[in-house]
Amino acid sequence: MEDKIKYEMEFPIQVSPSLLYQYISTPSGMSEWYADNVNSRGEYFTFIWEGSEEKAKLLGKKSGERIKFRWVDDEDTDYYFELRIQVDEITKDVSLMITDYAEEDEVDEGKMLWDNMVSDLKQVLGST
Repeated sequence: MEDKIKYEMEFPIQVSPSLLYQYISTPSGMSEWYADNVNSRGEYFTFIWEGSEEKAKLLGKKSGERIKFRWVDDEDTDYYFELRIQVDEITKDVSLMITDYAEEDEVDEGKMLWDNMVSDLKQVLGST
């Protein structure tokens, strides 16, 4: 298996950090923009897209700040994806920071996917 490449993205979002956190950390919030449906049992989240299911283990979260998952298929690796809220101390601008991994030839595709999903999130939140 090829090594995956870590990439990070930043999306400015005009919304309160506490509201944004609800949408990135709860099954009901994530099913509004990330997947068609999201269920959680303990530390495992099941993401459902058009009938296919992917399971991820919750690696950690810090209330109001970030949430981190590892796909069950990647359990024996260091790969993860993290959604983190960053607030500029001076301007108070809010950004959603995304860290993810993809194989070299799939990084652009991964970034496009995140672009589309965060665009959906912004629509749900009424942010521009």
